[in-house]
Amino acid sequence: MKQKVLNGLVVLSSLFGYLEWGDGNSSFLFRAEWEVLAKLFSDPLEALHPFTVLPLIGQVMLVLTLFQKRPSRLLTLLGVAFLFLLLGLVCFIGIISLNLKIFASTIPFLTFSGIAVFTLLRSRKMRENHRDGQP
Repeated sequence: MKQKVLNGLVVLSSLFGYLEWGDGNSSFLFRAEWEVLAKLFSDPLEALHPFTVLPLIGQVMLVLTLFQKRPSRLLTLLGVAFLFLLLGLVCFIGIISLNLKIFASTIPFLTFSGIAVFTLLRSRKMRENHRDGQP
């Protein structure tokens, strides 16, 4: 259950990344994602780009884990990795541009995804130790 909650928080926190570009243009990722989804149905070739498709696939993978009895390790790790491609870049942009709003918008995602991966790997190690008879 804990892994499902963490995966849900990873998905939710990924939606609140913040971007700024040009003269006064800005958007949260949930709004940009909505526009990409709309374009995906009206003009798919224009919407297809690794930085739009892979994070979307990552979100779908993590949402799928919410409906599994035991969340898949592979789907969780791939989902977080695909989302990290975009949000890691957004974080990097916030750091190099010294834009605190952009950088701060990625902290919840980085925190929840780090905890989710750490919990997943720790639970795997605990299961292996328990199977081997170690405390």
